[in-house]
Amino acid sequence: MKTILITGCSSGFGLEIARYFLDRDWKVVATMRRPREDVLPRSEHLRVLALDVTDPESIRQAVEAAGPIDVLVNNAGFGAASPVEATSMATVRELFETNTFGTMAVTQAVLPQFRQRRAGVVVNVTSSVTLKSIPLIASYTASKAAVNAFTESMALELKQFGVFARLVLPGRSPETRFGDNARSHTGA
Repeated sequence: MKTILITGCSSGFGLEIARYFLDRDWKVVATMRRPREDVLPRSEHLRVLALDVTDPESIRQAVEAAGPIDVLVNNAGFGAASPVEATSMATVRELFETNTFGTMAVTQAVLPQFRQRRAGVVVNVTSSVTLKSIPLIASYTASKAAVNAFTESMALELKQFGVFARLVLPGRSPETRFGDNARSHTGA
């Protein structure tokens, strides 16, 4: 039985990815900053773990508790909407810490086992806005575009080891709470 570790499973795409793989009898390690077991169906193949992608110790503990991983899906993230000049640098840093550096840190924690086994898949969920930008989310778009470049370069690096890196660039979906969770920052 294959194991998939998914970050950001409390809602949206992460939650739907977890449900999809549970329905296909995978072992699912669903991670959330604040774990909630009530959002996923009960299953002997499900583990819900705490994971803050901005905290190295939290990452280490979650990866260790997950055991051998076959697929990593980096989905954790958040958005922020405001004019460029009104977006505080604290918000920009928070976006990059979560969306970009969090993705990179979790990937770095899992890759040694993939390289050792010469097998594994890293899937990074970014956004279609990286292909055609829209106003008021420049910092969010930049944080996700960095993950696109990271993933594309990593794919070339890892291919020789039998490890694959893939991008998923979803558009807006009414089934997610992304719009509700995006933070509006109108003050500097």
